[in-house]
Amino acid sequence: MLHPVIRPRRLRATPALRALTAETRLHPSQLVLPMFVREGASEPVAIESMPGVVQHSLESLRVAVAEAAEVGVGGVMLFGVPEHKDARGSGAVDPDGILNVATRVAVEAAGDSLIVQTDLCLDEFTDHGHCGVLDDRGRVDNDATLLVYREMALAQAAAGSQLIGLSGMMDGQTAAVREALDEAGYHDVPLLAYSAKYASAFYGPFREAVQSSLVGDRRSYQLEPGNRREGLREVELDIAEGADIVMVKPAMSYLDVLADTAAVSSVPVWAYQVSGEYAMIEAAAANGWIDRDRAILESVISIRRAGADVVLSYFAIELARSLRVGRRSGRRAK
Repeated sequence: MLHPVIRPRRLRATPALRALTAETRLHPSQLVLPMFVREGASEPVAIESMPGVVQHSLESLRVAVAEAAEVGVGGVMLFGVPEHKDARGSGAVDPDGILNVATRVAVEAAGDSLIVQTDLCLDEFTDHGHCGVLDDRGRVDNDATLLVYREMALAQAAAGSQLIGLSGMMDGQTAAVREALDEAGYHDVPLLAYSAKYASAFYGPFREAVQSSLVGDRRSYQLEPGNRREGLREVELDIAEGADIVMVKPAMSYLDVLADTAAVSSVPVWAYQVSGEYAMIEAAAANGWIDRDRAILESVISIRRAGADVVLSYFAIELARSLRVGRRSGRRAK
């Protein structure tokens, strides 16, 4: 009888061996929790398409940020949901606008335990729902939008944002915002460029979360889903313009773009497990079709395996808590 000489199963035989030889690991500090803050809310408001995720009030935000810090999450990314919108997105640059007020609250609640990050985009604040201002023909005006982004960045930095996420996909946005911050003395505020951000169907629940006013689509500035090389080109442009971190979004449907980016990037690479990815896991688990806990961990591990240094995920607190419990259990087992 022939016996195999090479037996890869040897290293899979026990939990301890599997842990010792794991190629990809996940730590709470590699997770960032996206959070929505609703102006005028007196208590959290449930988001129907994202079970377990809410639009926070300022007070519930304070509690949730403290919880994220306690379980060791690396950061929170804040999105504002304003009561009033206009064509220019004026609430985005108002020091007393919901996002800037929420930033001050979050920074106070976080202390030195995690990084408070802010989304720099106009889609939550405009009455037309686009990520920029419109010209007289109803098209997104790239260069006019950059002027607003500069104002928005200064307002966020003044509010205490510790990392600014540029998610609007305007040409030249990284250079424009970096210049504005540097000129105002905010040299130490890093920029996260949403570099390869695709025009994806998986953003659907997010639009409910921010009460988007969008009619139509964003294909004139977000990337075509079939374009792999173009994603890498956007990454290279953002790095050249001074991005401190680059992002691929969504994550799971674009793991090839993420791997391409990780292979060439000279700066950290992050990825966003978006609202639709979250909602699909929750829906399938609610129907008993998948093991929820295993699916959550596997989905985020796949993003890390493809090359993400950090993952933005709505599962961040839950994952961080389970990882901490797992480490304690491992120590007890020795």
